[in-house]
Amino acid sequence: MAERSRVTPTESGSWARSTAAATLVGIGLMAAVDEIVFHQLLQWHHFYDRSTPTVGIFSDGLLHTAELIAVVAGFFLLADLRRHGRLVPASAWAGLILGLGVFQLFDGIVDHKVLRIHQIRYDVDLLPYDVVWNAGAVLLLVIGTVLALRVRRRMAGPSR
Repeated sequence: MAERSRVTPTESGSWARSTAAATLVGIGLMAAVDEIVFHQLLQWHHFYDRSTPTVGIFSDGLLHTAELIAVVAGFFLLADLRRHGRLVPASAWAGLILGLGVFQLFDGIVDHKVLRIHQIRYDVDLLPYDVVWNAGAVLLLVIGTVLALRVRRRMAGPSR
């Protein structure tokens, strides 16, 4: 029988690994929300709209595959941290929220504006949609960053 590690979550790197693993889950979850709500239920766009509808649906399948891989890989990393007694739950929550914001901001800036592979909607004034989408992303990033900094400060111990 393998001996359990006696490493405490406060030791170096545990908070960072917990944050990183949960960020991967958050990225996958926000991609899933985008895929399910905007691509499938509302049918506002496909991941790649610069070709035929068949290519658009194929690109949605690729996005769905990538989001599932991110979620499963992130949960495996979190389970491994927990198994070794190194999971820092507060860091994981911060990472999850950061991941949600990272995907949303990347999609809003890179996919929508820089690469223009799709827009939130078509044939409407995009400004309100873009503002809500990107402001939501920034809000998630701010909340995740504040939570992550609080955890890091708490784990560093009292200031001298």
